[in-house]
Amino acid sequence: MRVATNTVSDGIIRQIQQLSTQQTKLQNQVASGQRISQASDDPAAVGRVLNLESERRQITQYGRNAGHALALAQASYSGLQGIKKISDRAGELAVLGTGVLGPAALQAYASETDQLIEQAVAAANARFLGNYLYAGTAVDAPAVSIVRDAHGQITVATYAGNADQAAIPLSEASSVTPTTSGATNTGLADLINNLINLRTALLSGSSAAVSAARPGLTSSEDLLVNALADNGGVQTRIEASQAQHTDRLLSVEQLISLETSADLPATMVKLNQAQTAYQAALQSAANIMHLSLLDYIK
Repeated sequence: MRVATNTVSDGIIRQIQQLSTQQTKLQNQVASGQRISQASDDPAAVGRVLNLESERRQITQYGRNAGHALALAQASYSGLQGIKKISDRAGELAVLGTGVLGPAALQAYASETDQLIEQAVAAANARFLGNYLYAGTAVDAPAVSIVRDAHGQITVATYAGNADQAAIPLSEASSVTPTTSGATNTGLADLINNLINLRTALLSGSSAAVSAARPGLTSSEDLLVNALADNGGVQTRIEASQAQHTDRLLSVEQLISLETSADLPATMVKLNQAQTAYQAALQSAANIMHLSLLDYIK
C-alpha cells in the first residue's frame, strides 16, 4: 500500500494544531478562571447567561429606583418633621394666648407666629434635586402660592400643585409612591392659613379669638402626624425591597458564575494532560517526518 507523504504530514499537522488549540483554550481558562470565552465554547450555557445578564441589569435598575425612592421619602419626611415643629410651637403659642396676658405679650406672640408662617411657607416649598417636594407631580412650580399685604405680611396661602403622585417601580409587579399625598400637600397650605388665623387672633387681643383658632391648628397637627406615619411605612417598604434586590442579585450572580466559571482543579488536570499529549505529538511528528518517501513504499 502506498501512503502519500503529504497526506501523512497533513494529518500530523492537523492533530498537532488541535492539541495546540485545546492547550491554549485550557491555559486561558486557568488564567481567567472562566470556561467560556466565546459563544461556540458552550452555546446552551451562553444562552442561559445572556438571560441571566438581562435579569441582572433589570434588578440593578430596580435597585437604583429603590435608592431614588428612598431618598425622596427621606427628604419628604425630614421636611414634614420641620413643619411639625412649627405646628407644635404654634400650638404652644395658642395655649399661651388664651391666658391672661397684656397687649405687649400678645404682640410678641403674634410676631413669633408671623415668623412661623414664613418658615412654614419656605418648608412647604422645599425642593429636592431641583423639584418641589410637596407639589404632587407639578414639580416645576412652588407647591404653595401666597399673597402679601402692604406691610409684607402673608395674608393667604393657596395650594398650587396637584393631587397626583409619581409611582416608582420596585419590581416587575410592584411600585411605590414615595412623595406625600395630595391631601397632605393641601393640608400644608391649610396649616399656613391656620397660622395666619392665629396671628390675627393674637393681634386682636381676644382670648376667645385665640381659642377659636386652636381647632384648626389641632387638625393640621393630626394631618402631619398621619403623614409622618405613612411616610415611615413607605420607607420601611422600600428598605425591605432593597434587601430583596440584594439577595436576588446575589443569586443571579451565583448562577452566572456557575455557568461561566471554570473548575480550576479539573481544568489544570486537563491542561497537564493536553500538554503531555502535545509534547508527545511533537516528538512523534519529529520522528515520522524524518522518514524518507521510500519508507512508505511497501
